[in-house]
Amino acid sequence: MSDPAIVTEIGKLIKRIRLQQNITQQQLGDNAGLFRTTISEMENGRAASLLSFIQVLRGLDKLEILNFLTELPAISPLLLAKKEGLMRKKASGKKITEDKSLEESTS
Repeated sequence: MSDPAIVTEIGKLIKRIRLQQNITQQQLGDNAGLFRTTISEMENGRAASLLSFIQVLRGLDKLEILNFLTELPAISPLLLAKKEGLMRKKASGKKITEDKSLEESTS
């Protein structure tokens, strides 16, 4: 699915939830702290900021949709800390080919 298609599907989901709760775009906008036009644009598949998306989910009382982001890992805290220490913190911007990295390791 393309990025614009995903945005369109998210807009349809927001509209479906809003209609199930029987609230208007204006009411959702008021609940979320957004303009009604922002709600309308989101429902019609126009891209919105991540913050606006979160505000809409909060206005719909559906923040649990994002629970997958905070799932706890099924590994021990010590192993997790060790793995996090090995994880990249920054990108170098340089792309190393497999052949080049093999040459450097054999020299």
